[in-house]
Amino acid sequence: MKTLYRIAFWLSFVGILAFIFDFGFPQSDGLQTLLNPFYAFVLVVGLVSLVTRYVVKQTLFKKSAFFYDLIYFLCQLFIGYFFIFETPDEHLLSFLKSPIYIKLAVIFIFIREFSDVKVDYKRQALNPAQLFVLSFLTIIFLGSFLLMLPKATHTGIGYLDALFTSTSAVCVTGLIVVDTGSYFTQFGQTIIMILIQIGGIGILTFASYFSYFFKGVATYESQLALSDITSSQRVGEVFSTLKYILVITFSIELVAATFIYFSLDNTLFASYFDQVYFSVFHAISAFCNAGFSTLPNSIYEAGFRFNYGLQFVLLSTFILGGLGFPIVVNVINYFKYRFKQLVLLAKNDRSYKPWVLNMNSRITLVTTASITAVAFVVVFVLEYNNTLAEHSLFGKVITALFSAATPRTAGFNSVDTASLAFPTLMMVFLLMWVGASPSSTGGGIKTSTFAIAALNIISLAQGKTRIEVFKREIANTSVRRAFAIISLSLVVIGLSIMLIAIFDKEKDLMSIAFESFSAYSTVGLSLGITSELSAFSKVVIIFTMFVGRVSMLTIVIAIFKKIRYRNYQYPTEEITIN
Repeated sequence: MKTLYRIAFWLSFVGILAFIFDFGFPQSDGLQTLLNPFYAFVLVVGLVSLVTRYVVKQTLFKKSAFFYDLIYFLCQLFIGYFFIFETPDEHLLSFLKSPIYIKLAVIFIFIREFSDVKVDYKRQALNPAQLFVLSFLTIIFLGSFLLMLPKATHTGIGYLDALFTSTSAVCVTGLIVVDTGSYFTQFGQTIIMILIQIGGIGILTFASYFSYFFKGVATYESQLALSDITSSQRVGEVFSTLKYILVITFSIELVAATFIYFSLDNTLFASYFDQVYFSVFHAISAFCNAGFSTLPNSIYEAGFRFNYGLQFVLLSTFILGGLGFPIVVNVINYFKYRFKQLVLLAKNDRSYKPWVLNMNSRITLVTTASITAVAFVVVFVLEYNNTLAEHSLFGKVITALFSAATPRTAGFNSVDTASLAFPTLMMVFLLMWVGASPSSTGGGIKTSTFAIAALNIISLAQGKTRIEVFKREIANTSVRRAFAIISLSLVVIGLSIMLIAIFDKEKDLMSIAFESFSAYSTVGLSLGITSELSAFSKVVIIFTMFVGRVSMLTIVIAIFKKIRYRNYQYPTEEITIN
């Protein structure tokens, strides 16, 4: 039986390659007539493999994946029937004879077969940091080759620009060297959208959860490695955390896409499909804080800049994506608890749970709200008669709020960034550097790091030896990590600015610095020099985007070998600081 499973897996893998070849290269009618029977053959083998698993292993009927497999089997059978057998053109379901369905069926077969492949993480070979970095590098290079396919662009693209675009998408940055909407075909835009989704959540999240879902088990080594990557408090909670991440992501994106669709003027689109595609693309881009848009000037494009409903939906979506998955889950649990409390109090049952809203959530929410509120006031006041002048009072409020939140890694712009007042640009630098929250789809040093730095200053000013907040003490390890992240971020950004200034001497320092901060914090805002950068400067920005997404501290941890503490302690001495 293992031979059958291997055959099904490798056939589906070849089917994926055929799918890429089919969509990526122009096909003749003769070649297409050879590919379609092959897709049908892969479908048949995949279904036989699935049925055999349940015949051989009866315990699979009791697994949670059984209902998925049942629906999956019926759908594949349904698609296969209408693809293989002739049906009248006037038949209600004749549209199912389109070859696209059989090709999509092959993709699902590959996912199902790949999920059953036994892949265990060996910490002796790769530690979690190395595994995390390697996963991003793999997707970036794979994406760059996919974007070079002839049918991905209208006029072709060089490898460096393809690598830049792929890195920007996977690292959810949004900096572009070519216009996404006009340069890439819908196939190319779909590749970018998939790269954004994978980069926002992480390929390990997808692969690990689906593997666990279908198998029902996972090794302790795998769970231990994933607990480090997902920041799970307990090893046993790893897969429940992964499930929450996927459910929250797809639920918010679905709701956001629906609201975006109904907020749009349908006269701006050639067809309903284009409107749906626009909605889905921007929902994914917003939640993943990618900042990619199919519009030449992002939301500042004519016909969209005064669409305040669209701005509000995008704003809500990228704020939720920037809060971080653990925070969103904790907030949901908090509201569930408060609702239950109201119901129980009505029944005279006063059960009480302290600290439902944990320390991480409190610090993140307070910091995010404070930074956004201050930024909103600054933008509203400084830009009232500048970039906000063309808006009504209500429009000024929405646009100012949007402009205050988007620099913290979202990357969409509803005003002309290059026209912002100098003081506003200085504040944008700070907002980009701070970035989003930990374990989120955004970049930057993170709000918790900024909060710890601020609390440390207050603590030193008050003469305290510890950092205390919300009647809790911040662990010394967190403080050390925070200041390591701050120091490394300044080193990377400074190095990026210096190198670009060397390679592109004609560019002004403000634009270079803005580009470097935007790249490191995976923001995507620019003063308009991205496409004009030299090849060497593009490489610098690619490196900066990658480091900003995976974190320089993660790369340092991946490089250096951990040492074991010995049972000794040196005498403590203070160093003169100022």
